[in-house]
Amino acid sequence: MDWSKILLPSEPMVELIVRGSVTFLLLLFLLRLVGQRESGGLGITDLLVVVLMANATSAGMTGNTDTIADGLVLAATMLFWSVMLDAVAYRWPTVAHFVKARPRPLILDGRLDHRVMRREFITEEEVFTQLRLHGYSEPRLIARAYLEPNGMISIIPKADAVEES
Repeated sequence: MDWSKILLPSEPMVELIVRGSVTFLLLLFLLRLVGQRESGGLGITDLLVVVLMANATSAGMTGNTDTIADGLVLAATMLFWSVMLDAVAYRWPTVAHFVKARPRPLILDGRLDHRVMRREFITEEEVFTQLRLHGYSEPRLIARAYLEPNGMISIIPKADAVEES
């Protein structure tokens, strides 16, 4: 067995890093366009890292690439971008608006925000279902309801809603 064929990269490291970086950043951009409802319970960068790391490392494990190092370089590149984007968003909040999802208001002072609902492809019935799951019968009882970055809906009732519901 030739260990160098298994453990040393078969492609130039710079090429692997560029390929991993471009793939990660383009997929992040595309997932941000889709909207947070579609990303489910994981954060969008978490989902992206899991999918891309599985893809990058599986080839090295199954022998579809020449070396394990190819997959590890790609995995390290994706982890780098995940951590770097989190650090940049933390350090510069204005950048966070571009790379991190923000809560989106579905209900404001008892009224549905149809613009946000259209953007996220959420129907009135889906909002009503979430209200019922939280123990409320109608939007007028709600001060604010948000579609959170993880895809969940959080509800803040009006002060007097507890007595009415």
